Amino acid sequence: MRFIAMVGVVAAMSAAPAHAELQIDITSGNPQPIPIAVTNFAGDNPQAQQTGQNISAVISANLERSGLFRPIEQSKFIQTPEQLRAGPRFADWRLIQAQGLVTGTVTQSPDGRTRIEFRLWDVTTDQQLTGLAYTVQADGWRRVAHIISDAIYKRITGEEGYFDTRVVYIAESGPALQRVKQLAIMDQDGQNHRFLTDGRVLVLTPRFSPSTQEITYLSYFNNRPRVYLFNIDTGRQEVLGDFPGMTFAPRFSPDGNKVIMSLAQGGNTDIYTLDLRTRRQVQLTNHPAIDTAPSYAPDGSKIVFESDRGGTQQLYTMNADGSDVKRITFGSGRYATPVWSPRGDLIAFTRLADGKFYIGVIRPDGTGERLLTEAYHVEGPTWAPNGRVLMFFKERPSGQGGKQRQAKLYSIDLTGFNERQILTPTDASDPAWSPLIP
Repeated sequence: MRFIAMVGVVAAMSAAPAHAELQIDITSGNPQPIPIAVTNFAGDNPQAQQTGQNISAVISANLERSGLFRPIEQSKFIQTPEQLRAGPRFADWRLIQAQGLVTGTVTQSPDGRTRIEFRLWDVTTDQQLTGLAYTVQADGWRRVAHIISDAIYKRITGEEGYFDTRVVYIAESGPALQRVKQLAIMDQDGQNHRFLTDGRVLVLTPRFSPSTQEITYLSYFNNRPRVYLFNIDTGRQEVLGDFPGMTFAPRFSPDGNKVIMSLAQGGNTDIYTLDLRTRRQVQLTNHPAIDTAPSYAPDGSKIVFESDRGGTQQLYTMNADGSDVKRITFGSGRYATPVWSPRGDLIAFTRLADGKFYIGVIRPDGTGERLLTEAYHVEGPTWAPNGRVLMFFKERPSGQGGKQRQAKLYSIDLTGFNERQILTPTDASDPAWSPLIP
C-alpha cells in the first residue's frame, strides 16, 4: 500500500461564526442522522472530474456508515458542481431538505500533482463551517477523502473522526480443522487490502501500537509461540522473543515503549511487561489463578485483565505496577478479551452467558454495563481511535451439518443500533484498529 505525501496542507477557508447550528450530540441515545448533500467535486478536465466523483463517493460512504449522517441522493440536486464554484444557492439545498452541504474542486498540475479543496456549509444558516485544501500526488485522492470525512465528522460532532485509519486482521480460509491464517491489512472501509504473511505459518491476534504504525502478532515457529514486531510503513519485522504458553499477542503501552502480556511459567499464568528498548521483563501478578488478556488505560496508569481468581472468569483492574487489584464484573457467565477505550471512559469485552456470546462495554469502576450485540459467537473487540465505534468478528456454523465455520468482521457504535459488516476477500477474525495515520 502506498500512502500519500501531503505536500502542502493549508487551511484554505475560514470557519463559520459561533452561531452556526449544524451539530449533533453523539453522546445521547440514538441520534437521528443529519441529511447531508455531498456533491461531486468539480474538475478542470475529465480525469479531474472522475477523481472528484470518486472523492464524493468515499466521503458519502464514510459518513453514511457512521450512522450519524444520511447522504441525499445526487439525483435530487439542483445545482451542478460547476455552478457551485460560484457558491451555493442555499434555497435550492433547503428545498431538498439538506442541512449540511459538502462542495469541492479538483485541479491537476502539469507536474502530476493534484490540488483538492473542500468546503462544508450549514444550509440552515447559510454559513461556511470549515474548509481545507490539499496538494497530493495523483493517487492520493482516496486518503484525502478520508481526511475530509474526518474534518466533517469533527466539525459537526465535536469529536475526532476515525476514517483515516487502517485495520489489521487475520484472514482465514480452508476447512474448519485446517484453517489457513494470514495477516492482512486494509483501510477501515475495506479498501487497499493486502496480505502481510503468506499463510505458511499460523498467525494470531495482531495488536496495533497506539503511538506508531506498528503491530505485534503471535506466530508459531517450530510449534513454539513467537511474537513479532512489524512496522506497517517500512515492512521491517523483528522477533520479540519465544514465549512458551502464550495464547494472545502482547498489547502495547500507551507510549509504545512497552508491551504487556500473559505468560505461563512454572504452571502459573501471570501478567508481565516487556520493555521494547531494554528487553527487561517485569512480572505484575503472582496468583495461582489464570491472569490473562491485559490492556492498558490510555493514560498508562491502570490495566484491565481477565482472571478466574474469584471462581469464574471475570474482569479486574489494577494499577500499572500490579497493585490495588479490583474486580469490576459480577454478572453471570464469563467475561473475556477486555480492551480499554482510547477515551478512557469505557472497557469493551466479550461475555458468554446462557449459551450466547455478547460484545459489551462497562465503565472502569464496574458500573453501567451495556451489551451491544449478540450472536452464536462474537469476540475480539477493538476500538476506533475516537472511542465511539467498535470492530469485532462474528462467527457462525456453515456447510453441511454446520461442520464448517464462517467468520466475518463487523463494526458497531456505542448506541448498539448501527451494526455493519466490513467486507473482506476471505473470512476474517481478530481485528485491530490503528490510530489515525500521521
